[in-house]
Amino acid sequence: MSRRHRAEKREILPDPKFGNIVITKFMNAIMYDGKKSVAEQIVYGALDTIEQKTKQQPLGVFQSALENVMPSLEVRSRRVGGATYQVPVEVRTDRRQALGIRWIITSARGRNEKTMTERLSAELLDASNGRGNAVKKREDTHKMAEANRAFSHYRW
Repeated sequence: MSRRHRAEKREILPDPKFGNIVITKFMNAIMYDGKKSVAEQIVYGALDTIEQKTKQQPLGVFQSALENVMPSLEVRSRRVGGATYQVPVEVRTDRRQALGIRWIITSARGRNEKTMTERLSAELLDASNGRGNAVKKREDTHKMAEANRAFSHYRW
């Protein structure tokens, strides 16, 4: 991290098919080794699969899945006089989105379907219906924050 000033935010262009910035962020998170076209194929393939399965707008399913996964609370470690406390704090909007995207991708990669496109579409469908590993991760995070609510006065 720079000591002089905060790193400036890069401008992210909306994706070519839907014109959505969040989809572009999602693609960038899926991408390995700068292979944007492969990530594009995976994401668009997953959204096409969702459209075929549900007969709904894939963008709506994607947004509801992301909304169901994004956490509103998390715990941060705070050291007070030799003891470390897990202090619950609210999550900033940009971090909420980043965590939601990361959790969906991680749980999709951990699934058992054959191709990444199938895994991603199944995980997005599960998340939009309020189940799946990514939603479970959010629930666990909220439970942890709720359990440590007694330490909320250490918030900074």
